[in-house]
Amino acid sequence: MRFSKLDEKVGIGYVTQVFADKRQAFWSGFRQALGAPMMVLFAGMIGFGAMGHTNGMNAWFTGLTSLLMFALPGQVVLLEMVISGSSFLAIALAVTLTSARFITMTITLFPQMAKEDRSNKLYAYVHLLAMTAWAVSMREFPKIEPKYRLSYFLGLGLPCWLISMPGTVLGYFLAGMVPNAVTLALVFINPLFFLLTFTEVKPWGNRLAIGLGCVLGPLFFLLDKDSSLLATGLVAGTLAYVLDRQFLRDRTVEVVKS
Repeated sequence: MRFSKLDEKVGIGYVTQVFADKRQAFWSGFRQALGAPMMVLFAGMIGFGAMGHTNGMNAWFTGLTSLLMFALPGQVVLLEMVISGSSFLAIALAVTLTSARFITMTITLFPQMAKEDRSNKLYAYVHLLAMTAWAVSMREFPKIEPKYRLSYFLGLGLPCWLISMPGTVLGYFLAGMVPNAVTLALVFINPLFFLLTFTEVKPWGNRLAIGLGCVLGPLFFLLDKDSSLLATGLVAGTLAYVLDRQFLRDRTVEVVKS
């Protein structure tokens, strides 16, 4: 085993997955997606499809939101605002704000790829980015040489995206056969899987942010439920970053170098 330049710099682990070529890296990501990532995403989309049917949306509209948006929280916001009769401008603004999380996901994941892969094609590839693919990639990238990371990501993200519309349509036509409580639970499986997956990412700052979020979230909800999610993310993430930079990261680098 050996360090990649990125891993040696931040001290997050060894390269342990060695691929013969990019095609092998792609199929490795594809096989990874065939397990829990696809099943969890499929379950979430079934729940969303059932929500669409229950609220009077047609199958085409509900299914295409999964194919074209591929962002379950944004899809839920879109659905709710369409049902409430909100204006197009209000819907666009709300969905945009909901999807702002992709900015941080993009700037933390894509710079880890090899320089030769950072081209205009990334504007198309970024559509495959979702919480599931991001969390798994963040966990696995330190084990993969940079030149193979984009191929691995495409293999991981493509089947997850392709399964989203069939899952939504299936949930749409299964609506009424499943209790509402189960439907809602299916929608939240994906965020739960993301949370559990991200706890396995080696930098302690990530785990610390999750722990602080679990503690501070209920407190901010009691203070103001409308802004609690944003306030929790801002405060917990900032505190985790400061504590990681001041106390944890330097010690981790020293241990790895020794």
